[in-house]
Amino acid sequence: MQAYTGFAQVYDLFMDNIPYDEWSEYLISLLKSFGTEEGLLLELGCGTGKITRRLAQAGYDCIGIDNSYDMLSIAMEKEDESRNEDGELDRNSILYLHQDMREFELYGTVAAVVSICDSMNYITSEEDLVQVFRLVNRYLDRQGLFVFDLNTEYKYKEILGERVIAENREEASFIWDNMYYEDEMINEYNLTIFAKVEDEDEFSEASGLYEKYEEVHHQKAYRLERVKELLEEAGMEFVCAYDAFTKEPVKETSERIYVVAREKEQADKLYV
Repeated sequence: MQAYTGFAQVYDLFMDNIPYDEWSEYLISLLKSFGTEEGLLLELGCGTGKITRRLAQAGYDCIGIDNSYDMLSIAMEKEDESRNEDGELDRNSILYLHQDMREFELYGTVAAVVSICDSMNYITSEEDLVQVFRLVNRYLDRQGLFVFDLNTEYKYKEILGERVIAENREEASFIWDNMYYEDEMINEYNLTIFAKVEDEDEFSEASGLYEKYEEVHHQKAYRLERVKELLEEAGMEFVCAYDAFTKEPVKETSERIYVVAREKEQADKLYV
């Protein structure tokens, strides 16, 4: 089952507690502190474009890739809404591509690749994660930067664990039934969504109809030492890792970490 189909309709609604401005500022500070102050950026797992748009507003040219057509449709709608009175975009342009990050293709290289909001956790096998890293390495400029975040084993095990999370709003409701399988380091959550039917039909509006969606999501926890090994296997250079939104080292109780890696020179790669 493809994730983020029904949830795409209400994703931004229920994620309104996420401080995207602060997350973007932190990400941009990392990019600049490691020398990427401008240029073309690729975001893997861009979703509805919340981060992508902020990167574009900061002056970067952006490509956003996501495997959910529904999420990309919303991202492109937001793109249209941000045009000024003359019909021009109020920021640098964004190209959205519907691709699987395990086999994405670009026409050229980029200055940096970013992937946050635990998109890398959705890669649930080490073989696939190495493949993503290899592709990132292929499409980065010489010494290009790769910044990504990961939810940690501690968060899945101690914070989420076996919990049920629910939220009820006028526009939509959801039930999140979470399970963490410690041996496989896999986090599974069964998501049930009730979204209000937006229809001009008089009967639908009067009846307050809601449509039900069900999705199953899987994410994998990766220990930092293993991530370093997989980056090396893919030919990349590990630079550092931080406890999220700080410049502090990763701790046992870190719930989210940021990893910074670089492209390593490749003999068979054409550099412009």
